[in-house]
Amino acid sequence: MKPLAIFDLDNTLLNGDSDHAWGEFLCQKGIVDETAYRAANDRFFEQYKAGTMDINEFLEFALKPLTEHSKAQLDQWHNEFMSEVIEPIILPKAEELLATHRAAGDRLMIITATNSFVTGPIAKRLEVDEFLATEPEQLNGAYTGKIAGTPCFQSGKVTRLNEWLKEHNANLSGSHFYSDSINDLPLLEQVERAVAVNPDERLTAEAQQRGWPILDLRR
Repeated sequence: MKPLAIFDLDNTLLNGDSDHAWGEFLCQKGIVDETAYRAANDRFFEQYKAGTMDINEFLEFALKPLTEHSKAQLDQWHNEFMSEVIEPIILPKAEELLATHRAAGDRLMIITATNSFVTGPIAKRLEVDEFLATEPEQLNGAYTGKIAGTPCFQSGKVTRLNEWLKEHNANLSGSHFYSDSINDLPLLEQVERAVAVNPDERLTAEAQQRGWPILDLRR
């Protein structure tokens, strides 16, 4: 088993948050009620940054638009989202870091709280081997607005990763995890090499206290 190089996505490999950006995209395209949706999207984003967000409440909000349109229409919008919003915020230094781990023979993984509809195509764009995200439930090819399995958030990332490790008869020997957020502290504590990437204030303090490297991928 190759060593795992695990990456958070939002504000780690991206210079922005794809979850919040998708909500903003829906507002700008007139797909949702702009005033009400933006206010809620911004409120949840502030709660996320503070480490106080109720993931189930947020997912009820975030997954609802997926239930209101066909998969074909959603995919068309997502293609626009990728070109207009995501491509400009992919960090060149993040791609270099991925390439370094790839060249070292590591097995690359993105693990993100953002749902897989939003983030799956981003992981493919970044050519990452393995991908764990919050999974929206689907029934007969349509989104139900519910979650399938454990949300990939805070300690849920540890749960989901442990499930993956068991399924693949793998372990965390030689593993790295790169993240910007205090929400990822539970998983940062599990890996052999934790790295804070452009970290928020609370994670900066934790990294300094624990002697974890702090990396800037934005310069």
